[in-house]
Formats: sequence, C-alpha cells, structure tokens
Amino acid sequence: MRTDSSPGTLPAREHLPAAPAGTPVLDVVIPVYNEEKDLQPCVRRLHEHLDRTFPYAFRITIADNASTDSTPQVARQLAARIPEVTTFRLEQKGRGRALRAVWSASDAPVLAYMDVDLSTDLNALLPLVAPLISGHSDLAIGSRLARSSRVVRGPKREFISRAYNLILRGSLQARFSDAQCGFKAIRRDVAQILLPLVEDTGWFFDTEMLVLAERAGLRIHEVPVDWVDDPDSTVHIVKTATDDLKGVWRVGRALATGSLPLDRLARPFGDDPRDRDIEDVPKGLARQLVGFCVVGALSTLFYLLLYSGFRVFTGSQTANALALLVSAVANTAANRRLTFGVRGRGGAVRHQAQGLVVFGIGLALTSGSLAALNAATSEPAHSTELAVLVAANLAATVLRFLLFRAWVFPDRREDDPVRAPSPSYDTTPFRAGEVADSWRDATVQLLPVRPHDTDARDSR
Repeated sequence: MRTDSSPGTLPAREHLPAAPAGTPVLDVVIPVYNEEKDLQPCVRRLHEHLDRTFPYAFRITIADNASTDSTPQVARQLAARIPEVTTFRLEQKGRGRALRAVWSASDAPVLAYMDVDLSTDLNALLPLVAPLISGHSDLAIGSRLARSSRVVRGPKREFISRAYNLILRGSLQARFSDAQCGFKAIRRDVAQILLPLVEDTGWFFDTEMLVLAERAGLRIHEVPVDWVDDPDSTVHIVKTATDDLKGVWRVGRALATGSLPLDRLARPFGDDPRDRDIEDVPKGLARQLVGFCVVGALSTLFYLLLYSGFRVFTGSQTANALALLVSAVANTAANRRLTFGVRGRGGAVRHQAQGLVVFGIGLALTSGSLAALNAATSEPAHSTELAVLVAANLAATVLRFLLFRAWVFPDRREDDPVRAPSPSYDTTPFRAGEVADSWRDATVQLLPVRPHDTDARDSR
C-alpha cells in the first residue's frame, strides 16, 4: 500500500471562476481494450452530446489499454477528425492503470471517465460534474442503486452488484451506494494527492479510490443514473470478483493498521458556517472523550485484575502501586495511539515519562484513599477496598484526561496548514504513480461556451 503523498493538505474548495476560455474544463476519459467496433460510435455520440449541452470547453481522451486489434488506428482517426478528441496509448492492461496515467497527466480541473459501451444515460454527465465545478464536492459517482435510478440488467449482475456493495458496507464501512458504476468524476487537485495512495491498477481501482476518499473526509456526490446493461460486455465476473475481494482485504488491513497518511487529504474549513474555525473551542474533543472513556474502562478493569492478583502476595499499598504502574504504562500507550492519534516511535519515551508523572498523581489519590480507609477501619473488606479504589480512580481519570490533552499530547496548532489566500492553478502535468513537487488548487479561468461557438480550443 503506497504511503507517499504531497506535503500539506488540500486547499479549500472553490468555484472555478468564469473568465476567458483556454484549458478544457472537463476531460472525459474512455478506457478501451480491443473495442474497434464500439469505439467510433461511442466517441461520436459523446462528442455530439457534450458539444450540444456542455457549457464549457471539454476534451475526450481515449485511453487505449494495450489493445491488440485495430483500436489504436480507430482512436488516431477520431483524434485527427475531431479537435476535442485525443488518444493515449498504454502498453499494459488495467483500467486503473489507464485512469491513473491519463488523469495524472491531464491539465483539466475536472476529470471524469465512462465505459465505452455508454450504458449510462449521458444526461447524467452534467449533474455529475457540476458539483465539482462549483466547489461543492471532491468526487462524484453515478449510482445504479439509488431509489430514483432506472436500471435494466439481468438478475445475476444485479445480485453480484448488490452483494459486493453490502460487503463494502460491512467490511470497510463504506457509505457510498455504488462502487462499480463506470461513471465517475474527480477534481484534479484531489486526484493529485489521492491517486498516489491508490495501489490497484485494475477493476478495484474505483473502490479503493472511493474508500480512501471517504475515510479522509472528502465529499462524494452521488447522481442517480439510468443504466442499461451491455450484453456484450467482456468483463470476467469471477476473476473480477476475486480480485475485488483481495482488494477489500488489503485496504481493510491498511486502514486497520493506520499505514495510510489520510490526514494529508484533509480539507481546511470552508465557507459553510458549520465549518468555520471557532476560537477557544477544542477540536476533536468529542472523539477524544469517547476514545479515552473506552481505554479508561478497559484500563480500570485491567488495574482491578492486577490489584486482586498482587493483593494475594503483598499488602494493599504495594499491590495498588504495582497494579497502577503496569496499567498506567498500558493506558498511556493505548491513549497515545487510539485517543490522540499519535503514531510512530517518535516521542514515545517522553510520552511514557510524562504518563508516569500523571501516574504519580493517580497513585497519590488512590493511596490516600486506601490510607483513609485503613484509618477508618482496621480490616476493611476486599469489596470495600475495590469500591474505594474505583471512586478514587474516577477522580484520577478526569485529571488524567485533562493532563493528557493539555500536557502529554497537546494539540499543536502551529502545525496546522495555512490557508492559501488566493489559490491559483498549476497546469504542470505529472506522471502516473508520482506526485508533483509543488501544486496549487486546480482552478482555471472559465468562460461558458455555446455549442456553436467558433473560438479555437486548446491545441493538443
């Protein structure tokens, strides 16, 4: 699983401003493998639709996925006859590989793809990309499983599709409804940071991209589509399903171990009043409280078990000190990783040392409580000792959380990314699998283009 990414986080989403036309706003990629018969009618139909309905400059890119028939020749003929069509040749198969290569090299601020059979009704294309142009969303997908979608396909494919999406929901907690629909779009600035994290080069590419985007908190817009199954589809269902399940296992394991730097994809607060940065209000407090309570409950149980075990061989004060020491080390390590999200070995020794100071305060509270109990009665019952220790530990827990948050694991706001005052657009392409050394927000100057305008578009 790749872990490399560009430094910093994504800039705030902004509407692509309208101004003199230049770079195409939309780049629609059609990945093909041995599609010599369907390619020409597909591209002509798509071009006619975009030319008639899309209000901005556009480009259609044919991604020839190592075809062995006459598909490359057909693609070159279309590119020669239609100014808005280009072709991109890859020598290795893999839809994910093709999309990564073309999207990484494209200079359009909005990138999309669709299957060559055009099973999805093209009237959904503008609703698909509009939220990306407006800055509302980061990715957009067509959904065949939405209630208002109209789908014509056999029961076998219907069952497989719904079963696969149920697997994603159960194993990866995916909330998007349709991972496999060949009708998706993404903002280029998001693609620059997200694509290097996606490892798959085949059919699982879409799912992995969506899962990582969702886990990183990016906004995914869903569009209900009308979809008619292609009976001549060459997709090998069994092999694709097997590869997808392997991908689900791989991504789930990477997410569970925290090996993906998804924080690099975080968006800064935008213009939504609910997203405004309010001063003096701690961030992540609710999540940290939940994590701390879970760790605290488990630590308390662990502490009581240790105390009961040590109490058999030694006095109450010694048993309390030993049990609290062992449980404190485990508690600090668990809170470091799970509650406050600190990963890696850096600072671990210092955190444990500070945790021992906090442990000393807890020890004073619990030892004082035991001393007070022993002063009140010479031979207290074991259950009474446990009750007193639980009460003392509750008080120590509140103090421990405050010290952990403010001293041991403080929120270092100086590391927060600085919001760029006026992001600009860098059209420098970068190669597939690599990340640009420097990048800016994918905004370009746009001008609505009427279907019959004669202004020259971007030369290719």
